Amino acid sequence: FGLSGNLSPYIGNMSSLQSLQLQDNQITGFIPNQITKLYSLRVLNMSSNRFEGVLPSNLTNLNELRVLDLSSNKIVSRIPEDISSLKKLQALKLGRNSLYGTIPATLGNISSLKNISFGTNFLHGWIPSDLGRLHNLIELDLTINNLTGTVPSVVYNLSSLVNLALAANSFWGEIPYDVGHKLPKLLIFNFCFNKFTGRIPGSLHNLTNIRVIRMLSNHLEGTVPPGLGNLPFLQLYNIGNNRIITSGVKGLEFITSLANSTHLNFLNIQGNMLEGEIPETIGNLSKDLSILYMGGNRFNGSIPSSIGRLSGLRRLNLSHNSISGEIPKELGHLEELQELYLARNKISGAIPNSLGNLLNLNKIDLSRNELVGKIPISFGNFQNLLHMDLSSNKLNGNIPAEILNLPTLSIVLNLSMNLLSGPIPHVGKLTTIASIDFSNNQLNGSIPSSFSSCLSLEKLFLARNMLSGSIPKSLGDVRALETLDLSSNLLTGCIPVELQNLHVLQI
Repeated sequence: FGLSGNLSPYIGNMSSLQSLQLQDNQITGFIPNQITKLYSLRVLNMSSNRFEGVLPSNLTNLNELRVLDLSSNKIVSRIPEDISSLKKLQALKLGRNSLYGTIPATLGNISSLKNISFGTNFLHGWIPSDLGRLHNLIELDLTINNLTGTVPSVVYNLSSLVNLALAANSFWGEIPYDVGHKLPKLLIFNFCFNKFTGRIPGSLHNLTNIRVIRMLSNHLEGTVPPGLGNLPFLQLYNIGNNRIITSGVKGLEFITSLANSTHLNFLNIQGNMLEGEIPETIGNLSKDLSILYMGGNRFNGSIPSSIGRLSGLRRLNLSHNSISGEIPKELGHLEELQELYLARNKISGAIPNSLGNLLNLNKIDLSRNELVGKIPISFGNFQNLLHMDLSSNKLNGNIPAEILNLPTLSIVLNLSMNLLSGPIPHVGKLTTIASIDFSNNQLNGSIPSSFSSCLSLEKLFLARNMLSGSIPKSLGDVRALETLDLSSNLLTGCIPVELQNLHVLQI
């Protein structure tokens, strides 16, 4: 209801209250200790408010409590050791606060516990092996803390677990290869951002109902195990930033097998050591696929034109590979695409005009390839573009005035290290751009005075061209300018005294 202000201590007078649900408001201040007088309370949900301070003392008076949800507040406290007195507790949700200290081993005494959610806090230490006694546990969420050590083997024996999320800690050791056999009910397996070693547990690919498998940023090795074709309900598969390799001519068949996961929304295999040609069958993946990250591997061959059939794609990253051939014109069919990254490959040929059909594009990076020809005029259709990098190619011709009329460009416009010629067009529409780099081309004519309209410009690189004439006085109006490089041109005249107005200029 958008409630604000403090919670009255007189709440403690409601002695028969069994359920108190105040979640999703804007209540501030301390949680009154008088709440611990509500001896009949079974449900206490005060999540998603702005409560601060410590957990109320004598919480253990609430002997009837089944649900305690104080997540998403500003509580700074330890988890009390005597919380085990809440013998009937089923759900304990304290995530997204500022809890510190260790996880009490006494939690293992609350045999009724089904949900433990402590994610996004400052807890440290190890996972107590005592949690292995919680045979009714469905959820164990300890993500984004400062926990360390190995995961106690007894945790992998909690066969009732549906959600096991330990991401963003400092856990190490090998994940048992048979974890999927020991935890047959798993729907969510989230071990991202840790220090786990060994191989991807192949048994996870036998969990026919699993929805989420996340192991991003660990030290996992070996190949992708078989069996991904067994997961019809899989929505997210993320093994990026590990040391996964391919083996043999069928090393990338796991991509083909994911076609059976008709609900797949997110696939990240980037930052590994995968080799070979991206199979044409990638176009058979789910139409729900929104994010496809394959950058930072050793893929070669060309980009399959079938990617154009993945009509739900919003982000496509194939950067940092050894991909050759031309950009398929079929990418222009991806009408939902917001981010396109093809940088640092060996892609040749002209940029297809069809990319101008990507009206929802926010970011495009085609830098460090071998692209030739002109920048398509159709790029002027990008009415939502924030970032464009076409640098380090062999593009020629003029800079299209159309791309300098995109008022949304606010991060980067980088056309450097090409063979662009002719004068710099009017840039007055780029009022919110932060960085412009036209250096290392063959541009001529004078520096446009319209740069003075780029009031948010912090970096301007025009070096190593054939620009002539004088430095415009109006550059002194670009007060945000930190870096200005006009070197190695054919400029004449004096340095305008107005440049003294650039008080944040560093280089």
